[in-house]
Amino acid sequence: MIRAHRWLALLIVAATAVALSASTYFPPRGQWESRSAEQLGFDPQALQSAVDFALAHESTQNRDTAADLKATFGKREQDFRIMGPTKSWDAMCGIIINDGYVAAKWGPVDRVDMTHSISKTFLSTTVGLAWDEGLIRDVHDLVGPYMPDETLFAGDHNGAITWDHLLRQTSDWSGELWGFPDWADRPVGENITEMRDREMYAPGSHFKYNDVRVNLLALAALHVWREPLPVVLRESVMDPIGASSTWRWHGYENSWITIDGQKMQSVSGGGHFGGGMFINAWDLARFGYLFLQNGEWDGDQIISSAWIKQARIPTPVKDTYGYANWFLNTDHKMLPDAPASSVTFRGNGANIIYLDWENDLVIVMRWIQGGDTVNQFV
Repeated sequence: MIRAHRWLALLIVAATAVALSASTYFPPRGQWESRSAEQLGFDPQALQSAVDFALAHESTQNRDTAADLKATFGKREQDFRIMGPTKSWDAMCGIIINDGYVAAKWGPVDRVDMTHSISKTFLSTTVGLAWDEGLIRDVHDLVGPYMPDETLFAGDHNGAITWDHLLRQTSDWSGELWGFPDWADRPVGENITEMRDREMYAPGSHFKYNDVRVNLLALAALHVWREPLPVVLRESVMDPIGASSTWRWHGYENSWITIDGQKMQSVSGGGHFGGGMFINAWDLARFGYLFLQNGEWDGDQIISSAWIKQARIPTPVKDTYGYANWFLNTDHKMLPDAPASSVTFRGNGANIIYLDWENDLVIVMRWIQGGDTVNQFV
């Protein structure tokens, strides 16, 4: 009887998804229908004013990305080096999607650019797919037992780290990966001795944005999938949502391992040391629209709504952060004038995907000034 009820419930959910997809526009590959401001209920002048505001607030960041990374992160980080590819950026661009249709676009939206830490959202998505498939049984499982060699998770401290800790950037993992130590990434302290002898925190008790540990999550996910994460992402997400063939997800020159006799690159969760996701604004909009539709695309559940619900749960020690790289607007802290339920995927540049379920909005902003500028634009 329980089993029969479960199948009935699944059939109802499936029927509901089909009904919703029938009334929701999903752009076919290579196309995205536009509608006028009036058709979408915008004040045309106000919408144009928003676009003009964005254009007037283009990032002042150095267009030479390699030079910018060396001048910012490299200025303070011990033995900083660029290990993956970089690409200079050209100009601000953006897209506004409302009710599924293009309300406005500006700038070189077809140009493939680095997206920096939005790469982390693509990474956490591949972890979510593994969870959906049962390859990861529980996000609160220890990560070490999922690895063929538990060396990276040896000892009392690293051995206590769970998938949830890595996803929320609260692991405080200690070690070296791809030749770069955790303490050298956004270091704490005034000298190298203080940086190396940093205060240690129990896993789960302290938030620290750290690309070395995010790259560790990518390596762990690679071992779980046993195939390159870009392949997983392409087959499970990007092809089904009609993304282009131009995006690339890079790792580092030394982040290669061998699984089942095949060399595979462990990808980067950002552009901090180079690498990460290189992608155009249209594909970012499709990726954002997938989550605005709670993981469903034209009748197919690409990633479970249960995973998305978990990703939006505030981290206990950082209530504006969910899973990587889900920035939450808890209590209107990040975007005071946007709904508290809104979410942004954020990367250096600034590169931003804004999701607003209350207003049925996806906004892609690329190379816009950060800080309050984003709030004013939204």
